[in-house]
Amino acid sequence: MMMLSTAVKVYVAAEPIDMRKSIDSLSMLVGPMFDQDALSGHVFYGRRRDKIKVLVYDRTGFGLMYKRFESGSLADPATIARRGISLAELTTWLEGIDVGVCRRVRAVNATVVA
Repeated sequence: MMMLSTAVKVYVAAEPIDMRKSIDSLSMLVGPMFDQDALSGHVFYGRRRDKIKVLVYDRTGFGLMYKRFESGSLADPATIARRGISLAELTTWLEGIDVGVCRRVRAVNATVVA
């Protein structure tokens, strides 16, 4: 089973693509769309934003994860396009939350008094 490492940055495309593209076609789009190599995680989405494909490379080769939403669509990807997001942010975005406007709250160190 293919898994994304938590250390990998995931990059989201700035514009929709033809969802009929496969691994080879998507890996060739990474250079022109992201200006980088295809060895990070890259997320592509369709025009209606109801389908996504995540192109991932592990040490044995490329893998493609595909998700089709039963209802609704992704939050606007413009706020996170082309910047690296964490695996946690990707998961949140796929749940329908706009991570471009969310911010992480830092935990406060507290002393426990018994």
